[in-house]
Amino acid sequence: MKVWLAAAWYITSQKSGMSALGLQRVLGLGSYQTAWTMLHRFRRAMVRPGRECLKGTVEIDQSYLAIRERRETPRGMGQKRRTTKALIVIAVEILEPKGFARIRLRRIEEETALDVLPFIEEVVEPGSLVRTDGGSIYGSLGDTYQHERFAIRSVMPGSIPAHVPLPGVHRVASLLKRWLLGTHQGAVKPIQLDYYLDEFVFRFNRRAARSRGLLFYRLLEQAVMTEPVTYKAVTRKPTPTKRPYASNPKLWC
Repeated sequence: MKVWLAAAWYITSQKSGMSALGLQRVLGLGSYQTAWTMLHRFRRAMVRPGRECLKGTVEIDQSYLAIRERRETPRGMGQKRRTTKALIVIAVEILEPKGFARIRLRRIEEETALDVLPFIEEVVEPGSLVRTDGGSIYGSLGDTYQHERFAIRSVMPGSIPAHVPLPGVHRVASLLKRWLLGTHQGAVKPIQLDYYLDEFVFRFNRRAARSRGLLFYRLLEQAVMTEPVTYKAVTRKPTPTKRPYASNPKLWC
């Protein structure tokens, strides 16, 4: 119990998070896999079911993440790194006159209405002002939300850069990429990416918290209500589906 309490404190006291190797060192654990599994157990407790949806003015956009995978080579030839791209959708609550409030993130398979619209409906309160680019996938948002669209053509001279009408999503995307490269060296497996996104959302939404002890308390409070998970369950590959998030969405609000 003392080890778990110490792990929760180290995780919440570090503003930019902690890698499994760093946790192994500070706790004096003999196994890297033990520290890695502990982190993933806490990440599963960082999403609070039933949390409020984003409201007011909300920016929506997609971004790609470069993920470096380590794979075993045949015949015991060591490990080989391969870089793949993961597509995520970002929602940012905008403060007036300036600033950003809460965020929501999700990994999606394709940049289509079938993947993006269910995410928006789950994380944004109906009637809110939603800002997007001019993509056709957002065509039906006007039925539920106040929809403000911006025609962005970055390849044409004199056009508006994408970060001007949608500064929030581009700032969050930049901070997320920097966090993955800095804290985790970009070595995140795609099958666990969702839980790294959960941790980033947990930290970003509480970035202005003055008390680290309160974050420690909040993490423990949610951890005792989260189902336990084993190392085998964490590393198990999910069953492939055509549209995993549209058919079995998580509670992100």
